[in-house]
Amino acid sequence: MKRIPELDFLKGVLILLVISFHLVWFEQLHPDLKQVVYCFHMPGFLLISGYLMNISKAPRQFLRTLLWLAVPYVVMESGYIYMASILPINEHIAQLTLWVYLKHLFLHPLGPYWYLHAIILCGAVYYWTLSISPLKGESPAVKEALPLREGLGGSERWAWLRVCLTAIAYYVLARVFGVLTFSSALYFLAGAMLRQSGMNFVAFFLPSRLSVIVFALLACFSDKPTQASLNGVLIAYFAISSLLSIYKYLPPAPRPLLLFFGRNSLMLYVFSPIFTVLCKQLVPYLKFDPTGLLFLVVSLAFCVTGSLLIAWLMDLVGISRFFFGRRALN
Repeated sequence: MKRIPELDFLKGVLILLVISFHLVWFEQLHPDLKQVVYCFHMPGFLLISGYLMNISKAPRQFLRTLLWLAVPYVVMESGYIYMASILPINEHIAQLTLWVYLKHLFLHPLGPYWYLHAIILCGAVYYWTLSISPLKGESPAVKEALPLREGLGGSERWAWLRVCLTAIAYYVLARVFGVLTFSSALYFLAGAMLRQSGMNFVAFFLPSRLSVIVFALLACFSDKPTQASLNGVLIAYFAISSLLSIYKYLPPAPRPLLLFFGRNSLMLYVFSPIFTVLCKQLVPYLKFDPTGLLFLVVSLAFCVTGSLLIAWLMDLVGISRFFFGRRALN
């Protein structure tokens, strides 16, 4: 697929929100805003990930896709687990053993890297269930070309059976094994089904000025929404719709920067936790601003610059291809 600038813009805004609400002091200052943002920033990423997940690849190629998500996940999650054993954080590990390490790495991730873990699991199940076909010998590429509304390589009933099978697999992983959050998996599945239906992502969210008004009303009057609640789902829909409507009116100056952040959102997601921890040292110097906005601006600049610098250095010394399977920055 060609790059879709609206999706790059959306990812650029969402990753800045993710970093913002990993800044502990800022999120503590604005708990109500945090609750609203949590309804759509990671659900937005899950929707986009499901939509962009390419199941037209041969099995070996698809496994390579998952591998280059797994490598940064294993490296960064391992580091987070170790740091949780020595730092007095909320997720502190009193005694780090091999079993504790393996449990968190494969079953119950700590910290922000749960998203990569979820995408790997959701992607693997999605590829497996959508590759099942009553027509033996039909390649995934052929099935990918047939939209869901046309039956995906058989009959419409078989296509929806596979959707149900995917949802059931996610439910088992979430409720029986506890290795996945079911609501997160459903957002991923919704994005995947949107892709299979043949509908354009942007068109589905109907960007308009009215969306901004509806989003504002939902954000102000919803009582403790979560991403799994009906209010949370509506907030996610209208937040994405609002952001896409803003894209059309975005001034020329910030647009290339936000698109760049969107293209490199994985790098920002992977490396920013290193810097959000360090930003705690800025609080005593910026506490004179009770809104925390100055702290947010300085910390965001620090986190984004530091993350991109790491990615640039990895490209410079040539280790990006061993970590991401490609150049880090694009």
